[in-house]
Amino acid sequence: MDSGVVSRRFFEEVWDARRLEVADEIVAADCITRQLRSSDGPMPSASRGPDALKEHVRSWLAAFPDLMWEIEAVVTQGDRVVTWAMARGTHEGQWLGIAPTGRRVAIQCVVLHRVADGRIAEDWVVTEALGIFQQLGIVADTPSLLASAAR
Repeated sequence: MDSGVVSRRFFEEVWDARRLEVADEIVAADCITRQLRSSDGPMPSASRGPDALKEHVRSWLAAFPDLMWEIEAVVTQGDRVVTWAMARGTHEGQWLGIAPTGRRVAIQCVVLHRVADGRIAEDWVVTEALGIFQQLGIVADTPSLLASAAR
């Protein structure tokens, strides 16, 4: 299966259509996920096969039940697919220990999938976390943060 098709199914079928069982078809059992964070040292990585991915999606959907992805751009080169995407949803359930706020959020992400034998074998995820926390009202907006740092 084409790398771009596999990556698109990740967003459109697993996330948007809530067909979590598709993860069994498109995610390798030994898939490795890397979440980019601002820190010194190696990028944290974890094994995230189909079952772990389904649990991850369930946790997000419990907190943001109307979450939907909009794919903004896709670049495919061989076995690698980079997707720029925006997820939008309403914070209606507990997430990362944060009580529901009822606020709508727009979550900008860049995801790189490496596809082998028709399955996602590795992924690198960059999520604009500060923006999420600001939209939820738990961190001040950027101008306020900069103003307080300049004092």
